[in-house]
Amino acid sequence: MFTGIVEEMGEVKALRREGGSARLTLSALAVLEETVLGDSICVNGVCLTVVDKGNGEFSADVAAETLKVTNLGELRVGQVVNLERALRMSARIGGHLVTGHVDTVGRIREKRQEGNSWRYSIEMPADALRYIIKKGSVAMDGISLTVADVSESGFSVAVIPHTAKVTTLGIKSVGDSVNLETDIIGKYVERLLSARTGGKVNVDFLKEHGFA
Repeated sequence: MFTGIVEEMGEVKALRREGGSARLTLSALAVLEETVLGDSICVNGVCLTVVDKGNGEFSADVAAETLKVTNLGELRVGQVVNLERALRMSARIGGHLVTGHVDTVGRIREKRQEGNSWRYSIEMPADALRYIIKKGSVAMDGISLTVADVSESGFSVAVIPHTAKVTTLGIKSVGDSVNLETDIIGKYVERLLSARTGGKVNVDFLKEHGFA
């Protein structure tokens, strides 16, 4: 479990394909402190297991399924990624609960400056968009962000200067892909309500019962 508060950015040293899977090697400093083999590190929003660790770098195996549902396969040597160690239960949760299990890949369709901040508009598949709500939380490349608005094809977020500086969002451009993880609470609520109502949870049902 993670919080979506990025600790540092690391650099891709290697991405070696091995059949349908891959091994990713990244440079890092802060996230390697007290990290041992078998620990989890969130890489651009994807929970990966440390399988090798050296001087200022670590390696993680990326399964075929992970390559299929995330943008890790697009990484190239020299690119930077967002890194976060797993949450300690005694730590402050500065963002929201992030599992590192990416739901889908979105794409930046607009990036415009608003004062000293930036507004990013993200396009995403409809089957995952239903979990996005205005003022709710979303993890974008492992960064905990608040949803500013929702449209029929995606959503937008406001990114403050600090976040743009210490994460990869500052160097992302229109057309770039982003890993998206929706709020886990929404998925559990939908599952529980569907079980109780025979799978008939929709907008009409919510309106009928005073939830919309």
